[in-house]
Amino acid sequence: MKTKTSENKNQKMTSSAKKYNVICIKWGPTYYGPDDVNKLYSMIKRNTKYKIDFHCFTEYPEGLNPDIIVHPLPEFTNVNPAEKEWAQKYSYRKEAALCDDHLGGLDGQRVFFFDLDSLIVGNLDEFFEYPKGTQFYIINDWHSKGDKVGQASCYSFVVGTLGFIKRYFEEHPKEVVERFYTASQEYLSGKVIEKWGKLNFWPDNWFKSFRFHCLPKWYLRSFVSPKIPDVKGLKMIAFHGLPDLEDASKGIWCSDPTDRKYPRGIKKLYKHLKPATWIKDYWK
Repeated sequence: MKTKTSENKNQKMTSSAKKYNVICIKWGPTYYGPDDVNKLYSMIKRNTKYKIDFHCFTEYPEGLNPDIIVHPLPEFTNVNPAEKEWAQKYSYRKEAALCDDHLGGLDGQRVFFFDLDSLIVGNLDEFFEYPKGTQFYIINDWHSKGDKVGQASCYSFVVGTLGFIKRYFEEHPKEVVERFYTASQEYLSGKVIEKWGKLNFWPDNWFKSFRFHCLPKWYLRSFVSPKIPDVKGLKMIAFHGLPDLEDASKGIWCSDPTDRKYPRGIKKLYKHLKPATWIKDYWK
């Protein structure tokens, strides 16, 4: 006869034996380095009881933690030859190429994508448990209205269910780029809605934006430091756009004066901040 203690022990062993696939992408040799990937890997591992297979798609694997599973960058292999140059404009690798039906040999498996500028601040167990069936999940974009755009800092899908998104881009890169330009997450969202009629969103309290939810009002930024939102169940803060994690921790909006988004003129009045020193407590 099993005792209650032995049943609880067996349940704990069963749950901890579950394994989930986390994916990220790093291309180019400069903007993101191996340390960004290693920190994301470490943050996720620290914040779940579950076993994680962490996959990085990159052409620069040097310096990555040896426990990270490395794959080549996903490529657009069937691009319309007459529009080949359009497939190189902007970056559709994350929101289109990662939709490959055979991504990393993970056919039929659920994957959880995180941007490299994600700060994990809470436990992820219920996050991994949340998806149902083969449904696609994404953050409800904070800057958009009407539940029509997903914020692609974190999304989840079953490999083999989104191949139509990659194929359409390969066949019509000029059309897609001329319509969406750099807004590749709008392209991803639009194609999902076109097929299934809606986007499935993570709970609103799980994900917050550094720019929209941590920064004080622009006229207070010289006096008040950014703060973590007081939200129950918060799991991640997204550093989409500027400032990035490193600069925000130092109180810099943009450290690269050659960046086209570097604050100039009147923008200096509101594109500034005090150091968010708490970032380094999590980003390690």
